[in-house]
Amino acid sequence: MLGKTKFLTALAVGAVATGLVMPGDANAKMEGDTITLGAALSFTGKYSTNGKHTKNGYDLAVKRVNEMGGVKIGGKTYKLKVKYYDDESTPARGAQLIERLVNQDGVKLMLGPYSSGMTKAMAPVTEKYGIPMVEGNGASRSLFNKGYKYLFAVLSTSEQYLAESINLAAQNAGKIGKKASDLKIALAMENDPFSQDIRAGVMDDAKKHGMKIVIDDKLPKELNDMTATLTKVKALSPDVLVVSGHSKGAALAIRQIAEMKVNVPMLAMTHCEAAKVQDKFPGKSDFTLCATQWAASMAYSDKWFGTASQYADLFRKTYDGYTVVPYQAAESTASVLVFVDAIQRAGSADPKKVRDALAATEMQTFYGNVKFSKAGNNIAKPMALRQIIDGKYYVVAPSKWAEKKVTFPMPTWKKR
Repeated sequence: MLGKTKFLTALAVGAVATGLVMPGDANAKMEGDTITLGAALSFTGKYSTNGKHTKNGYDLAVKRVNEMGGVKIGGKTYKLKVKYYDDESTPARGAQLIERLVNQDGVKLMLGPYSSGMTKAMAPVTEKYGIPMVEGNGASRSLFNKGYKYLFAVLSTSEQYLAESINLAAQNAGKIGKKASDLKIALAMENDPFSQDIRAGVMDDAKKHGMKIVIDDKLPKELNDMTATLTKVKALSPDVLVVSGHSKGAALAIRQIAEMKVNVPMLAMTHCEAAKVQDKFPGKSDFTLCATQWAASMAYSDKWFGTASQYADLFRKTYDGYTVVPYQAAESTASVLVFVDAIQRAGSADPKKVRDALAATEMQTFYGNVKFSKAGNNIAKPMALRQIIDGKYYVVAPSKWAEKKVTFPMPTWKKR
């Protein structure tokens, strides 16, 4: 008997390892009146801060949908829930957990992880099993040239994140007595897929304007010090410093720029809100330009949360410690809403039918418009830039959403 048990255990482990799927219900996991979505998120490790924002976004959506009656399929109403695992900010672990969610837990509809790197590790697994994944935190454009049919992203792709900062600098070059083609650009980008895609977008736009790249540094994944890059910035005096290093990189850059009194006319970076730089470094973070997928001031709305501003108010009321709602949370909430809409239009929780409904999505949420290309990326929503002024965020680009004109050049440290 013991030998038989060992054999069956080995068989089960082998099935997971080789990707074999045992026959089962084609529908998403449905127990009684509940539909279960799966998610492997970073609760520990380098992405844990944004993993928390992502989970909060998912949980708020589930709570709201359930409060409003749940998901309607064929005259019956279902509640939503999410089964979570900690991917430990490790791609291999993330892929392993998706296998577990599919093969052991029977989950057939997935929400995405945080970061492009983690999404890259998990997408081949969901694709292999024909499991739709809706995600809001994997922006790397390389995710959308693999021919995936089951991956859908509600956010704008990463090459768009900070490209607008280059256009904004070009438009305002005259304020520092220069032409756009005279401007010098410094890049400090983490050596990961997301940040390197951002670099590519910035490089493309700088080239269009004839700008010169004077610093092009790749920052290590374990970001603890930027003094080497910032020393070069002080020596070469670029007009624009562009930084991308997730939350840790944003906090590090603001801290060390202030400590070293680095003066640049324009500083643009990612993950300001997620890193809470306006709270951690009051005054020191002022005039920073921050890429954002979404802002509470934007004129988007939906039937679940109302306006973008109303969503932000509810989020802050629900979760302590947020003065600004990070877009990572908002796009995570939107991912759940897109799933709900697709399930209801499909009239089924069958993964293939839900996948086809997702591909035909055309809707507005409080987060923005959503329409997917054939590659699965959202082609209906622009990026925006916000500038921190007196500890508050104001949209300054694109002009359609602008609340204020950009402050350019930034005041020097002596004038602050």
